[in-house]
Amino acid sequence: MGVRSEIDRTPAQFTQAVDHVRRAVLRPEVVVDEMPAPQRIAPHSFAISGDVLIDDDELATGRFILLHDPAGNDAWGGTFRCVTFARADIEADMAADPVLPSVGWSWLTEALSAYGSAYTAASGSVTVVRSEGFGEMEADGSDAQIEVRASWTPVMDTPSADMGGHASAWSNLLCAIAGLPPLAPGVIPLQRRRGPR
Repeated sequence: MGVRSEIDRTPAQFTQAVDHVRRAVLRPEVVVDEMPAPQRIAPHSFAISGDVLIDDDELATGRFILLHDPAGNDAWGGTFRCVTFARADIEADMAADPVLPSVGWSWLTEALSAYGSAYTAASGSVTVVRSEGFGEMEADGSDAQIEVRASWTPVMDTPSADMGGHASAWSNLLCAIAGLPPLAPGVIPLQRRRGPR
C-alpha cells in the first residue's frame, strides 16, 4: 500500500473553503495572486495577495489568509480563521483625523455584513502613520499610510456558509482604504486575476 499524499489528508471542508475563496467575486479593481501561506500557524492554510490597480497605479495592497485546524482552536473559537492585512497611502491631512482608525475598522465590519459573512471573535488593529521629511529630505514632503490588520472566525455551521463572501469583503476593504467609492447596488464586478508569471 502506498503512502497517502498530502492532498489525500486535506479535509474536504478546507478544500471546499479554498475553492470558495478562489471563486469569490472580487471588486474589479483588485488583482489577485495565490501566494505561499504560513505553515506553522495552523495545520492547513491558504493565502492570496491583492493589489488595487487603477490605470496601472497601485492604490492599495493586502493579503487574505485562510487557516484551518480540524481539531479546533480555543483562541479562535472554531476550526477556521480568516486573517487579513490591507495598506494604502493616504493624504497627510486625512491621517490627522482622530476618527480614522475607527472608520478603518468599520470598513471591514461593514464589508463583512454587506456580504452576509457571519463571524465571531474579531480582533485587529488600525494603524495610521504620518511622516515628514526634514533637512535634506525636506523636499520629499510628507506622506501617510493606513494599515488594517485583522482576524476573525467565520461562522461555518450553516449549510449556506460560503468562505467566498469573506474574501469578497476583504476586496471591499482594500478598495475602501484606497479611497474608492462602494459599488452601486446590483452591480456585479468582473473577475480580474493575474495571469501566470
